[in-house]
Amino acid sequence: MYDCIIVGAGPAGGTAAYHLSKRGRSVLILDKESLPRYKPCGGGVSPAIAEWFDFDFSPAISVKADTIRCTWKMEDAIEVELQTPEPVWLVRREVFDHFIVKQAQKQGAELRDNTEVTSIEFQSNYWQVHTTNGIFRAHYLIAADGAKGVMAKWLGFTQRKRRLAGALEAEAPAKVDRTNVIDLEFGMVNNGYVWNFPKADGYSIGVGTFIGGKAQNFKKIIDEYGKSFNLNVNACQQYGHALCLWNGEQTLHTTNAILAGEAACVVDPMTAEGIRPSIFSGLKASEAIDKALSGDINALNNYSNILNQEWGSDMAWAAKIAGLFYRFPNIGYQVGVKRPNGPQIMGQILCGQLRYSDVASQAIKRLTAFGS
Repeated sequence: MYDCIIVGAGPAGGTAAYHLSKRGRSVLILDKESLPRYKPCGGGVSPAIAEWFDFDFSPAISVKADTIRCTWKMEDAIEVELQTPEPVWLVRREVFDHFIVKQAQKQGAELRDNTEVTSIEFQSNYWQVHTTNGIFRAHYLIAADGAKGVMAKWLGFTQRKRRLAGALEAEAPAKVDRTNVIDLEFGMVNNGYVWNFPKADGYSIGVGTFIGGKAQNFKKIIDEYGKSFNLNVNACQQYGHALCLWNGEQTLHTTNAILAGEAACVVDPMTAEGIRPSIFSGLKASEAIDKALSGDINALNNYSNILNQEWGSDMAWAAKIAGLFYRFPNIGYQVGVKRPNGPQIMGQILCGQLRYSDVASQAIKRLTAFGS
């Protein structure tokens, strides 16, 4: 009988496992894949996450980017060096995610990878988890199995407030000329953007849309974008995946169980940033489970409140800005991105120095004024 079973070994699950194990709780991590496993992702990580851990992330960071370059239909470029204390971290998810899990294992957490959960059932005061490698039991569950995971549905979260978005990504091996530059392109896709995040040995190129609209030929867009960097993206394996964007206040707990990471729909609706909010949810999930194990009957309910107040309230502002920006992207690019401090503000938000609430009023005012 474990104190907690965590389903999913991504950033949310690994973070929750680390902090719960560090508090002396018995933890089992289950993941259907064999670790380390590839995860399509640009891999941009806010250095602000460092304050939530007491170990050095250097071994898990591929490169650090201190410059953002933005374009509109591959022209009208603006390049800005970020004035942040620490550059944006760029990681490969198979390395980064497994690194956090290994830190959790050092604290005593157990890992059963290549172990798919097939069903769950609550037995009076504990969860019984059936898997392809046996049955496991725990007093509490954390569902951190991602956007496509089944745990939320099995736990009864059938009416989640989420907005599904789509992305297509490719990893392109290449000699990288400038590993410190993140490229963002806003004119080639409707209701989203195209990105190129460098790594030490190649590029993570992707395209995504975040507020719906007509279907678009992502493969054609990503191929055209890749050519601008002398890359043949068609020769690379391409990965399509869903994103669960935050879409309003929601309940994230049920009997002896909570949702974390993309299963909790924590992804930023403006930028599609998912790693930092997933880690934040994993941190808060660990605190909630620890308090519940100590007898706090309100701990899980408080977890939902904390996520809604400390993350969701700012995401409401992000959604308002995104709704205007992506509907009038040419205007948004001129009055937002092309402003001297536009990319700087984007970098500060990504690095955790600013919140959307700090800039929303002015941003909405400018977008509305030029869009009317």
